[in-house]
Amino acid sequence: MNLKLNIAVLDMYNGFVNEGMRCIKKICENFASTQEIEITYTIFDIRQKNQWPDIQAYDIFISSGGPGNPLPQGNDWEPNFGLFLEAIIEYNKTSESKKFLFLICHSFELATIYLEFGKVCKRKSTSFGVMPIHKTELGLKEPFFQNLPPIFHAVDSRDYQLIKLNYQKINEFGAKILCIEKERPQIKLERAVMAIRFTDEIIGTQFHPEADSEGMLHHFKQDEKRIAIINEHGLEKYNDMIDHLDDPDKIRLTEAEILPAILHQAMEQLMVMA
Repeated sequence: MNLKLNIAVLDMYNGFVNEGMRCIKKICENFASTQEIEITYTIFDIRQKNQWPDIQAYDIFISSGGPGNPLPQGNDWEPNFGLFLEAIIEYNKTSESKKFLFLICHSFELATIYLEFGKVCKRKSTSFGVMPIHKTELGLKEPFFQNLPPIFHAVDSRDYQLIKLNYQKINEFGAKILCIEKERPQIKLERAVMAIRFTDEIIGTQFHPEADSEGMLHHFKQDEKRIAIINEHGLEKYNDMIDHLDDPDKIRLTEAEILPAILHQAMEQLMVMA
């Protein structure tokens, strides 16, 4: 049986040097090396080249994080993101085989803006580091998060947030709020949404589940990066992040569980449909 799983990776980093794409590639390559069927991935440069995958040609789509304002800026690629999201939603309504989509950070924000799930706005300050993520009651039942504790840790790097939810839109769509950011009783601000199950085939996280501890430790220990983080966020924040990256029960656990789970879901469907 000559089966092949095709993965489309949507690069939303707009040409900026980043760790996210390296981590996504690594997860795809590691997954491919452990399976008996052929698995390939293709990268599409969305924001610089307005490149988009043919939905029919791929089984799973991973849309990355990226820098900048997720609110409409008048770029040519922006309406195409909505068309892409809508095409996957509509395809899955009518086809027995499904297309799977994972949305990370910037892509997650774009999807919630398009679907009008709430208010995406700039934070009072950047959220940066290894942060606790709190499961909601629905999140406790989410299969992709089942091996993570009720409060787990993930890399968070964002200037924007989803708050003031439009529950009418969310409920009509059938989406589920899976996670929210940590509670800070001393700060009277609404907690932002950190993960949503949009449909049975589409899930997204505000945090970065692709982040790997070894690579990021090496990256952040480089003098230039270390000095930049300390200057912007302080020595205490830097040391805290380094300690958490080295903890096997934090980033390593999150990386091992979430993105590989959706790759397994797509592969299992491929095997069943063959």
